[in-house]
Amino acid sequence: MSLAHDTGASVLPQPERVIARLFVPGEELTPGRSRRAAVAERVLDLPEPEVQRLAAQLLKDFSSRHRGYPDLLRAHASMVHPPVPGQVPMTPDRTLLMGATFTNEYALEGAAICNPSAVAHPDQSGLEAGQVRLAISLRSIGEGHLSSIGFCSAVAGPGEKWVFEPRRLPAVVGVNSSARWRRDHLRAVLADRGAVDGLAHSLLAALPEHFTEAGLEAAVAGVHQNLLGHTGGQATLEQVRHLVTSAYQVSFPEDVELSQRVLFPATEEESNGLEDARFVQFTEDDGSLEYRATYTAYDGHRIAPRLLTSPDLRTFHAHRLAGPAARNKGMALFPRRVGGEYLALCRSDGESTSLARSADGFLWDEPVPLQVPQLPWEVLQVGNCGSPIETDRGWLVLTHGVGPMRVYAIGALLLDLDDPRRVLARLDEPFLRAAPDEREGYVPNVVYSCGGVVHEGRLWLPYGIGDARIGVAWAYVEELLDAMSAVTAANTSS
Repeated sequence: MSLAHDTGASVLPQPERVIARLFVPGEELTPGRSRRAAVAERVLDLPEPEVQRLAAQLLKDFSSRHRGYPDLLRAHASMVHPPVPGQVPMTPDRTLLMGATFTNEYALEGAAICNPSAVAHPDQSGLEAGQVRLAISLRSIGEGHLSSIGFCSAVAGPGEKWVFEPRRLPAVVGVNSSARWRRDHLRAVLADRGAVDGLAHSLLAALPEHFTEAGLEAAVAGVHQNLLGHTGGQATLEQVRHLVTSAYQVSFPEDVELSQRVLFPATEEESNGLEDARFVQFTEDDGSLEYRATYTAYDGHRIAPRLLTSPDLRTFHAHRLAGPAARNKGMALFPRRVGGEYLALCRSDGESTSLARSADGFLWDEPVPLQVPQLPWEVLQVGNCGSPIETDRGWLVLTHGVGPMRVYAIGALLLDLDDPRRVLARLDEPFLRAAPDEREGYVPNVVYSCGGVVHEGRLWLPYGIGDARIGVAWAYVEELLDAMSAVTAANTSS
C-alpha cells in the first residue's frame, strides 16, 4: 500500500507574475559598454506632443501590472538621468518616458516554479473546524535561471481536503533597508573567512554591540589612518563593508498580501538567485514564535547559506551564516533548541546528511554525519527535504535521494528527540517518487520539497514536480513511522 496520497491540487507557473526592473542597454552584458547616454539623448530629443502620447499609453498599458508604477518610473529616471543644477527640468511626462525607456519587465516564473516549503500562516481567521491555513514559499525561476522567493497560501483539512487560495497580482518586491548587526556575529564571519587582521580588530573594537551600516562608517572614521593605509588595509575595509551591506531588511506594505510578496536578489552575493528557502516556525525557550528560513545565495560563481528571520512574513531580515557547516546547499533548521543549542541539518560535503550545532544560530560548528548515500535510489547523494518535524516517537526528517539517471525521490529518517545524532529508523523505499505523469518538466524526473507540516495526524507535503509545477501529497504520520526500519547500528558521534 502506498504511504503517499495525492490531493490533486496544484500550482502552475504564472507568466503574468512580473516585476519592473531597471534596464540599462549595454550594462546587461559582462563585460559591456553602456549605451545609457545615447539612449537618454534620444528621449530628450523627442517632441513634447509625442512624449505626452507615449507617456499616456505607458500608464494605460502597465499601471495595472505594477504597484506604484509612476513612482517606479520616476525613480528609474532619476538613476539614469539625474537632475543637473541650472538645467531646465524635464516635464513630468518626459520623466515617465525616460524611466520607462530604462525599465523592463521580468517574469518571475517564466522558466520554472519548484521546491516549496510550508508553515502555519500568520492569519488563521475565517476557518472551519479541522482546517489550518498554511503559508507556502516557492522558488520562482525566470530568464537567466535567476531565482527569487515567492509565496502562496493554502487551507488543509478537514480530513484529506487541500485547497490553494488564489494568488493575487501584481507581484510586489519589498522595500530594502540596512540591517542591524551584532558585533560578535561580524567577528565570527570575518574569522570564518580568515580576515581578522589589525584593521579588522580595530574596527571591531570601535563598534557598539549592535550597529548598522552607518555605525560601521562611524567606526571607520575613528580608526587611525595608518591602519587604513597599511598594506592590505583597503582590501580589509572593502571586505568588511561588503559583509555588512550583504545583510538587509525588506518590508512590504500592509495592503500587499502574502501571495503578492517577492523576495528578489538584493545584494551582490545573491545576484544570481535566492534558492530553496526552507521555512520553519521556530519556538524559542520562552515560548515566543518567529519564522526562520535558510536559503542559498548564488552570485554566479559561489554559493552561501543565509538566514531569513521574520515575525510575520511581512518584514524579513536577511543575514550571513558562518562556520564549517555553512558551506554548502541544503541547511534546514530544527523548530526549537535541543539541549540549549540551535541545530540544523546540512550537506556540507555535497552528498551526505549531517547534523550541525550553533550557540547563537549564526555560527555553525563542524557537522556530525548522519546519513550517507547507501541504497540504490540514493546512490548519488542524499539530503533533507526541509526542517525536522517533532513527533512523540522522534524527529521526522524527510529526505531526498538521487539515483541513476539523476532521478530524485523522497524518503524519511527518524532521529532521537533528545539526541538527534542518533538515527533510530529510516524508510528503505521512497515515500514519494515521480509518477508517470510527473516525469516531464524543466528538470525531468524530479520530485523535491523544502518542507512539510503535520496537522491532525497527517503529514502534508507540497512538492515540486519536474521544476514545472507544485503538487501536494499527504500521509498518515503513524503509518509513515510504522513503515520505517529500525537502524540497528545507530550513528553516534561525540
